[in-house]
Amino acid sequence: MPPVSPELISPRSDRVSAARRLAKRNFRGKDRLFLAEGPQAVREAAGHRSGGRATLVELFATVEAAERYADIVGAARAAGARVHLASEEVIADISTTVTPQGLVGVCRFLDTPFEDILAARPRLVAVLAHVRDPGNAGTVLRCADAAGAEAVILTDASVDLYNPKAVRASVGSHFHLPVAVGVPVERAVAGLREAGVRVLAADGAGDRDLDQELDRGAMGEPTAWVFGNEAWGLPEETRALADAVVRVPIHGKAESLNLATAAAVCLYASARAQRAPGGCRSVTES
Repeated sequence: MPPVSPELISPRSDRVSAARRLAKRNFRGKDRLFLAEGPQAVREAAGHRSGGRATLVELFATVEAAERYADIVGAARAAGARVHLASEEVIADISTTVTPQGLVGVCRFLDTPFEDILAARPRLVAVLAHVRDPGNAGTVLRCADAAGAEAVILTDASVDLYNPKAVRASVGSHFHLPVAVGVPVERAVAGLREAGVRVLAADGAGDRDLDQELDRGAMGEPTAWVFGNEAWGLPEETRALADAVVRVPIHGKAESLNLATAAAVCLYASARAQRAPGGCRSVTES
């Protein structure tokens, strides 16, 4: 792999200015580009392709980071990305973190059309409805990825998938599974149900208990979990769309679980039930 150019990119470069503005949602939407920061996210971006194109289009790296993560820089160049050496000041100017790790990638949008997700006949899906905190959205995406979910859907009332905090919180999971964005919750529920997926709303006030659902063997079929806002949960009209409203039981004295923890519990419960003897393998199997 040819060496990285020894010349540092100028802080006044048009490339630096273009990357810096991706911290703002309106510019991300206009350019259909977003930032991925740190070695884990950049490594995943360098190995990802969508629609036949490499996702990573540009990489800024300090001299120290380029030497320390030479394999990532090599992967970025192999993917066809422009690689720029940059001073720590330039990286700090582009980065949205307090302590940058020396690598900032510019990536193409990678969301998947909702219809493509339905056509793939998913068995486990996370639907984020009214989720406004980007850190929570990214963490739920990471939980869904870890639990083996085959898709995540962000409704039109939820946070931007490409918010830098969401990207950081997902720790690379943005590049691992299909994500549809801007889907009205009514359309999401209707489409999933038509695809043979049972839709469960996760809510602390649910009339069904997750443990009881597991005990009676009701969790092995293809399932989509709908998760709501961090502060006020799911509105009544959204709960009414689901096939059932399920609560995570609180066995101790805690008042409640936060969104990401509840999502992890629900998704892993479904994943375990689907992998058990007699659990589903696809929506076309009985």
